[in-house]
Amino acid sequence: MATSLGIGGRTRTADEVLEDPMLSKALLRLGASAACHPWRVIAAWLVAATLAVLAAVAFGGRTADSMTAPGLDSQQAAQLIERAGTGQEGMTAQVVVTPLDGAATFFDHGGARTALARLQTEVRRLPHVLGTNDPAGALDAPGDTTVRGGLVSADGRIAVVRVQYPDQSRLSAEDLDALVGLGDRLRAELPLRIEMGGNLFYAFSDPDGGASELIGLLAAAAILFLAFGSLVAAALPIGMAVFGLTVGVATMTVLAGVTDVPTFAPVLGSMVGLGVGIDYALFVLARHREYLARGLDPHEAAGRAVATAGRPVVFAGGTVVVSILGLAVANVPFMTVGGLAVSIVVLIMVLASVTLLPAFLGAAGPRLGRAGRIGRALRAGRLFRRQGAAPDAVPAAGWRRWIGHVSRHPVPYAVGAAGLLLTATLPVLGLRVGLPDDGSLPHSRTERRAYDLVAEGFGPGTNGPLVIAADPTGDPGVLDRLVGAVAADPGIASVAPTHIDRATGIATLVVFPTTSPQDKATTDTIARLRTDVLPTAIGHGPARAHVGGAAASLSDVGRRTSERLPVFVAAVLAMSFLLLMLVFRSILVPLKAVLLNLLSIGAAYGIMVAVFQWGWGGSLIGLEATVPIVSFIPMFLFAILFGLSMDYEVFLLSRVREEYLRTGDNGTAIVEGVSRTARIITSAALIMVAVFLSFAVADDPSTKMFGLGLATAIFIDATVVRMVLVPATMTLLGRTNWWLPKWLDRMLPRGPVGTDDTDAEFTDEAPRPRLVDR
Repeated sequence: MATSLGIGGRTRTADEVLEDPMLSKALLRLGASAACHPWRVIAAWLVAATLAVLAAVAFGGRTADSMTAPGLDSQQAAQLIERAGTGQEGMTAQVVVTPLDGAATFFDHGGARTALARLQTEVRRLPHVLGTNDPAGALDAPGDTTVRGGLVSADGRIAVVRVQYPDQSRLSAEDLDALVGLGDRLRAELPLRIEMGGNLFYAFSDPDGGASELIGLLAAAAILFLAFGSLVAAALPIGMAVFGLTVGVATMTVLAGVTDVPTFAPVLGSMVGLGVGIDYALFVLARHREYLARGLDPHEAAGRAVATAGRPVVFAGGTVVVSILGLAVANVPFMTVGGLAVSIVVLIMVLASVTLLPAFLGAAGPRLGRAGRIGRALRAGRLFRRQGAAPDAVPAAGWRRWIGHVSRHPVPYAVGAAGLLLTATLPVLGLRVGLPDDGSLPHSRTERRAYDLVAEGFGPGTNGPLVIAADPTGDPGVLDRLVGAVAADPGIASVAPTHIDRATGIATLVVFPTTSPQDKATTDTIARLRTDVLPTAIGHGPARAHVGGAAASLSDVGRRTSERLPVFVAAVLAMSFLLLMLVFRSILVPLKAVLLNLLSIGAAYGIMVAVFQWGWGGSLIGLEATVPIVSFIPMFLFAILFGLSMDYEVFLLSRVREEYLRTGDNGTAIVEGVSRTARIITSAALIMVAVFLSFAVADDPSTKMFGLGLATAIFIDATVVRMVLVPATMTLLGRTNWWLPKWLDRMLPRGPVGTDDTDAEFTDEAPRPRLVDR
């Protein structure tokens, strides 16, 4: 008995219903056309990739970090410093040196002192260097006041050459290369151990993502081969993702030539681009193989695959893009630009999924419908357990038994899984945002070694000086009060001599906290200076003072993102709810999806706190010290993860709804829909987890956080949420899953976003699908 839908006096199959909306029709034509003319489409993508790379070479720029935002106190300090023209508004670097003879000091080693003077001279000659301090000259100064002021350590073993550069807009990665090259040359010529650090490295160091991308691709290829048992089937998603990533990263490079693209954007773009690109290709490829197994022509199978699986891909990709672009609500420019750059990569992957991939499918022909020799051998060894002649169309018996088991015991599984995720979320209560400094880098990095030397010789706060900018207009005695009040604060170790600009009268004070830049006590010191120390010293006069410097800027950005996070979360939740309501014509299904996604993301946050702040298992990913969570990562992760979780939600619920429209039975729809998508979702999740975890072993702590946070959330979402909580909660809700008030149904738009009138209709009194048995 075939079941069909009653539509205006005639009936249509479920596939026809799915193709009825405008978007499905457009995707059907697009996919079929690409499959019929594969080499034209592949050639067009080759041309696009070539042009993108050439444009990146000709017009692209280097990534650079600018951790500022309008309206912050640190930004006001930077503006005063810039008005004064002291040069302190620019970039800095530091060259930290110590005699190679561990027992020698600069006081008693004439060769080391001469070498230090030569190093200073060589550094001053570098392009764009405005000047350096003079530790070699300080050695000859009477007394030890200058020595203790931060040029040479009290024991004479460590000296710091602070290098002043102009504003970041006038610099490039070549300046960093020149400084590093000089250090490499002088290490071979001078009797000194030379290490380097400073915000010049932070702004222009290349992100460490290349090896991670290769590892992620290899892992994805292995999982795809195990999933499909065919080298050709495994190669197509990888090839599509590489094409898309090439175009996306090249476009990002061109964007960097126009505005400041943060250094984490290429790494994050590669991470997310590879993950979603391979996932989207996997969804379409699985449907294509189903249609091939039914006996369809490869061209028609590709068109139908893009029309059905491609529709959730477009919706899911759109959700990812909109979620990430929502970062603009934070009003932090570098986050907005970084989100835009990542969104471009995701958009290109969506476009590749509905054009380039069907071209690959058309070129591959019917070979994709069968496993290769190795795949058949693996299946013969029972590694794969599928039924029938259409392995991708028929759910594995194991998945069907598991989903059926969960559906028969929904209450204990729903309560147990929710309790597990809530427990994993608890560490979020101890979340502390900040920015890991160079002390969290591995010892193999010169920045970490320089950081340790400075902390050893001058105290931990020397690695994160604060710059207080004061305009004493109308109150000439305010500077003395400021210096005294700041120096007396218990969180301040020392205050460098005040610099006063003669033309503007603006004064700058460089102060050194007693604690390291990433220490919570440093954030407390900055807050105390602003709310208590400076206002008390200034009084009610016209003078004003602001606290700036890298540590203060990052603290301000962290506070702003924390303040804006609730608004951003609410906006993303509302947008996702509305989108899913339009797609599935239901209220409870999108509400459930939003709540379950919150649970998985909260659990990922909790695990990040446990690993990075508490140190649980940190050594497994090469974390050498506990660090705070980078201030902007929680908001970025929420945007990306909520969008990515929609991938699985839309893909799974589309299949459940398709089964419900076909059978009219909620229980059957849940078991069939979830079990039919379980293997694909599991394979897709394994690919994403493998790609993201490959980045979790990078040197940079921020990259580790992105990698581990994304991998954890995707793993939880695809296992605990999709395979336990979704079937359990949908079983408990029963037929009300698809309930939609008639008045709301009339208000919601249809067509490319909403479903067709042919979809199941519900009323307030009697929720039931319009099904007719033939």
